[in-house]
Amino acid sequence: MLCDGHVGAVLSIEASRLARNGRDWHTLLEFCSVVGALLIDAEGIYDPAQMNDRLLLGMKGTISEMELASFRQRAQEAIKQKAKRGELFMRVPIGYVRSCDDRIEKDPDVRVRSAIERVFRKFAELGSARRLYFWLCEQCIDMPAVGSASSSERVAWQTPRYHSLLSLLQNPMYAGVYAYGRSKSKLRIEQGRKRVVRTHHRKPEDWSVMIADNHEGYIDWDLYCHNQELMAHNTNGRGSAVRGSVRSGGALLSGLLRCGHCGAKLIVQYPGPTSIRYQCPTRILSREHSSCVMFGGLGADQMVAEQVLRCLEPLGLHAALKALTIQCRRTCAETLMLQGVGARARIFSSRKG
Repeated sequence: MLCDGHVGAVLSIEASRLARNGRDWHTLLEFCSVVGALLIDAEGIYDPAQMNDRLLLGMKGTISEMELASFRQRAQEAIKQKAKRGELFMRVPIGYVRSCDDRIEKDPDVRVRSAIERVFRKFAELGSARRLYFWLCEQCIDMPAVGSASSSERVAWQTPRYHSLLSLLQNPMYAGVYAYGRSKSKLRIEQGRKRVVRTHHRKPEDWSVMIADNHEGYIDWDLYCHNQELMAHNTNGRGSAVRGSVRSGGALLSGLLRCGHCGAKLIVQYPGPTSIRYQCPTRILSREHSSCVMFGGLGADQMVAEQVLRCLEPLGLHAALKALTIQCRRTCAETLMLQGVGARARIFSSRKG
């Protein structure tokens, strides 16, 4: 109605709240100026079409926007100061509880502690989070999780989830370390709107706050760092510069193919003794989703092998000619050496005679 010119005045109970968003505030002023509408608040009546009123409203908007930015800056600084003292907790991870004096202690429930210790002990044995996940599923071992708000139980036991298990292995709190600022947020413009995107975990030396020996851990820091390095190299779904975990089988393209839909590295399966299958791991890691792509590997391996051999064929001829030349030179050198030996033998024989 405002844009159609049917509104003569806009009444605002508290314009300072709207003015904290500079874009919305100046858009309202522009619309009122174009259609000739007045702007009314508790302090007065303004005509955005008039230069003096427009200047005053613009100053109000700037002051309100700075006030909101000041509130946000002070709140963020207070959060950082609390984190530096090791007192900032949104929620302690499973396996720990907060005491009355805000200290972090191990869960008094023996079953919960045993489950967490079993995870780290079995990971050290298997060396892979994925293998650990499948082992827990095969053994029908439930894992503890934080109970829901609607439930009276503090701890809920449920079937293992891969990403929850991975988060447990990556959390430095289980190594007795308080950490803040492990991830970094970036602003992006998507479809004309601002969106906050969290980046991947940063290195420990880049964390904002790191307090070692802050509480009792399930593992030590050295073992935690070793586990992170092992999982980073075992990552087949991300990155192209990782070696990948050790695999068995005769697939030629193992670890080299990626899904064209989600970008994940394709895994290799062997349904039979002589068959190979490449498959997107989405279905395996999340039972709720179907695989993006799946196809037989024998034909793909054969096609790639033929192309590689075709590219190497000129190099092979060059290498063969080079080897033949080296062999001829070696034969000539051996012939000259034998001729020299024969000549010395004849000279020695003539002197003796």
